[in-house]
Amino acid sequence: MRLLVDLNISPRTVALLRSVGHDVVRVNELIPPSATDAAIVDAARVASRTIITQDLDFSAIVVLSGRRRPSVISLLLASSRVERVNARLEEVLTTLESDVEAGAIVTVEDERVRVRTLPVT
Repeated sequence: MRLLVDLNISPRTVALLRSVGHDVVRVNELIPPSATDAAIVDAARVASRTIITQDLDFSAIVVLSGRRRPSVISLLLASSRVERVNARLEEVLTTLESDVEAGAIVTVEDERVRVRTLPVT
């Protein structure tokens, strides 16, 4: 999967995702770290990358755009400890590949995963 990881996600998570074969870029590797959320969404769309974040603003920006891209994976976990984030991503990412390739807003919670196909109508 081609991923753009928000700055609120640990570099250790980026390393894990790369180690299991994902093409991962952190926001600051693609655009300035001070970029707005809208600029990050634009960069992800242009680079054909799915955003992974703990920030709900990205989902709203994508939904309001009416576009099918970029997909967004939002992590809404009770704990944002690196170990928990990494374990949950390892559990769910392989099952989400076709959804994010088609265009989706994905919410990953501790016990469930919600997928909304883009564009949301």
